[in-house]
Amino acid sequence: MTYRRRMLVLSIIDNMLLVGSWLYAFFLIYDGLPLWSLNAVDYVLAGSFIAMSYFFLVVSKSYKTLWKYAGILELLGVLKSITLSTALYAVLLVFFAESRFSASMLIVLALASMVLLGGIRLAAMKPQEHSPALKPSKKKALIVGAGAAGTIAAKYLLLHDVAGLSPFGFIDDNDKKQNYEIYGIRVLGKTSDIPRLVSTHGITDILIAIPSAESGELSRITSICKQTPAEVRILPRMQDMLLGRHAGGKVNEIDVKELLGREMINDSLIDAQSYIKGNIVLITGAGGSIGGELVNQVAKCAPESIILLGHGENSIHLIEGIMRERYPALRITSVIADIQNPIEVEHVFHRHQPSIVFHAAAHKHVPLMENNPSAAVRNNVFGTMNVAEQAVKSGVQRFVCISTDKAVEPVNVMGMTKRLAEMIVQMKSKHSATTFSIVRFGNVLESRGSVIPIFKKQIAAGGPVTVTHPEMVRYFMTIPEAVHLVLQAGALSKGGEIFVLDMGKPVKIVDLAKALIRFAGYEPEKEMKIVFTGMRPGEKLSESLFYEKEKILPSQHPRIFIASPRKIDEGQLQADIQKLKDALIQEPDHVKEILGSLLRKYGSDRDESGDAL
Repeated sequence: MTYRRRMLVLSIIDNMLLVGSWLYAFFLIYDGLPLWSLNAVDYVLAGSFIAMSYFFLVVSKSYKTLWKYAGILELLGVLKSITLSTALYAVLLVFFAESRFSASMLIVLALASMVLLGGIRLAAMKPQEHSPALKPSKKKALIVGAGAAGTIAAKYLLLHDVAGLSPFGFIDDNDKKQNYEIYGIRVLGKTSDIPRLVSTHGITDILIAIPSAESGELSRITSICKQTPAEVRILPRMQDMLLGRHAGGKVNEIDVKELLGREMINDSLIDAQSYIKGNIVLITGAGGSIGGELVNQVAKCAPESIILLGHGENSIHLIEGIMRERYPALRITSVIADIQNPIEVEHVFHRHQPSIVFHAAAHKHVPLMENNPSAAVRNNVFGTMNVAEQAVKSGVQRFVCISTDKAVEPVNVMGMTKRLAEMIVQMKSKHSATTFSIVRFGNVLESRGSVIPIFKKQIAAGGPVTVTHPEMVRYFMTIPEAVHLVLQAGALSKGGEIFVLDMGKPVKIVDLAKALIRFAGYEPEKEMKIVFTGMRPGEKLSESLFYEKEKILPSQHPRIFIASPRKIDEGQLQADIQKLKDALIQEPDHVKEILGSLLRKYGSDRDESGDAL
C-alpha cells in the first residue's frame, strides 16, 4: 500500500472512531434523546471536536508511524491530541451557551476517544510488543545494560526473529533499575549475578549493550560473561554502525577473508578421498589445532577407521567426543602415547596396523623451545624418527609429515628440529616402499598459542595489544585451508617431496592487530593502544617458505608447489643424529649449541646441486 493510500485509510478509520466516540458519549449521557433534536450549534461543535482531534493527530505524526511498530510514544501522541482537542472543545462550549452539551459528556467523549484510538493502535502492534510471553523462547538472551541501547535491542528482538533469540532479562549495575520492567522484561540483577543467572535459567546468549562503557569496564563485564558457556556478543555503538565499522558481533568471531585479503580455498576432497577411503588412518598430535582438523577432514573421506594418537588426554578426549557426535558410524580409537618412546610407538603400529599416517605431533612454540631445547629435540627429531621407522616396519602406504616455514634457514631451536625432521623423513623415503612426503606451510590463524587468540584476549581485556616489532611479517592461512591442502598434497606424492603451500602474501603482524581491533569496534591507537615489546629469542622479522637454492616446481594443484630436495650425506646425517642423541644424556645443557653446530653443516643448504636423495 502506498503512503498516500495508507494515510487515507488510517485517517478514515480514526475519524470513524471519533464519530463513534461522540455518539457513544451522547447516547450514554442523554439516554433517549434523538439526534435530530440537536440544534445547528451542537452539530458544529461535534464536527469541530472531530476536526481538531484529527488535526492534532496529523501534527503528532501519528500517520507516519507503522502501527505494528507503535510504542509508548505513539500512544502518548494520541493522548495529547485528544486532550488538546477536548480542552479546545470545552472553551467553545463556554462561548456557545446555547449548546446543550454538558461537562459530563465532554469527559466521557475524551475517555472514549482515547480508548478507541489507543486501543486500535495497541491491537495493530505485533503481539511481542505488548505481550513478550507470546513469543516462544528458543534461545534465551540476557541483555547487559538497561539503558537506551539495551532497550532498543530488547524491542528489536521482540519484534523480529533474530536467530531464535528471545530477551529473557536485563542486567544493570544501577541500583535504581533493579526489578523494574521494560517491555515486560525484568531487570534481574547486576553484572556479578550473570554466572548465576546463566546457570539457573539456561541462558544461551549474552548481549552487552553499554556503548558508553570505557574499555576497562567493558573488559570487566566481558570477563564475567566469559565465565559462562553462553555466547557473548558486544553490540556496536551507534557511531560505529553509521561509519560502517565491523563493530560488535560475536566476541570469538573473525572475518578471516577480510583479515587475509583473499578468497578462502574451497575445492573438493575427491583427490584425498581416492587414497583415504577404506583405509586405517593414524593421526599423531590429533588433539592439536592441525591434528584436530586433520581428524575432521579425514573423516569426510570415508576411512575404515581413524586412530587418534596424542600425549595429552584432555585434548584427545575432546576431539574424540566431537568426532563421535559428528560421525557416529565411524570407528574411532583414541590412544594416549608418547612418540618419544619407541616401544609405545611400536605397540601402536602393531596393534592398529594403520596404512596411512599423518604426523602432526610437534612442539611448536618458538620462545618456549628456545628455553627447552632438549624437549624440542626429543619430540620433534626423535619422535618423528620413531614414527617414521615404525611406518616403514609396518608397511604403511603413505606417510605425510607436517612441517613449517621456520624449518627454512632456521635460527631457532624449533625451526632447527623441524628441519632435521624433514631430513629424516627424506632419508627414510629413499630406502622404503612407504610413500613419504613433507608438507611445509607458515602460520595458521587461531591455532592454540598463536597471535589471534592472544590479540582477542588482550582486546577483550581492554588492551593494550602487544606486538613484538612493527616490521614483523608472517604468512597466514586458516586451519581448514592448510589441512585441506595437506590432504591434497598426500594424493600428489610419489615419494620424498617437500610440498609447500601457497599462502598468499605475507601479512604484517601490526596490521593484523589493527584489523582485529577495528573488528571489535575500536579505533587503533586512539581507543586501544598497540605496544611494541621487542623481538623474542629465536624470532625473525620474516619467514621464508623456500630455501634460496631450492628448486621450486609446480604441482597438479594450483596452490601447492614442490621444493625439490637437495643431496644430503646420509652417513653424516646418521652420525649427527647419534651425536645429538648422546648429547641429550651426556650434555643436556649444551644441546642447543650442538644442534646449531650440526645444522650449520647443512647450513643454509646453499649447495648448487639440488640433487634428490
